[in-house]
Amino acid sequence: MSGSTVESVIVAVLGLIGAVLVARMSVPRERPAPAPAVTEPGGELPPPGLQVSPEIWQYVSGRFATLEAKVDNLTVIVETKKAEVSALERLLRQAMRIIRRANRRLVAVHETPEEIPRELIPYSID
Repeated sequence: MSGSTVESVIVAVLGLIGAVLVARMSVPRERPAPAPAVTEPGGELPPPGLQVSPEIWQYVSGRFATLEAKVDNLTVIVETKKAEVSALERLLRQAMRIIRRANRRLVAVHETPEEIPRELIPYSID
C-alpha cells in the first residue's frame, strides 16, 4: 500500500466513526416514565420546593440566630465607638480653639505664641 492509500483509509475510518457518533447523539432516546409522586398520609402532595429535614432546619436556624445576635452586638459596639469618636473630636476642636485664643492673647501682649501640636492641626476650624 502506498502512503496516500493508508491515509485515505484512516480518514475514511475516522469519518465513519464520527458519523456513527453523531447519529447516536442526534437520535432522541426514550426517557423512562417519571416515578409516581409520593403522597403524604392525607393523600395530598407535598408542597413544591426544597424539603429540609427538621434537624437540619433547627441547626441552621440556630446558626442564623447566633449570627444575628453577634451582628446586633457588633452594631451596638460600632454605635458606641462612633459616639466616643465624635465626643473626642469635639474636645480636640475645643482644645484647638483654646490654644488659638491663648496665642492671640500672647501676641497681643508681645509674647511668643505657643506652638500648636501637629496632631491638633486637622481639628482647626480656621
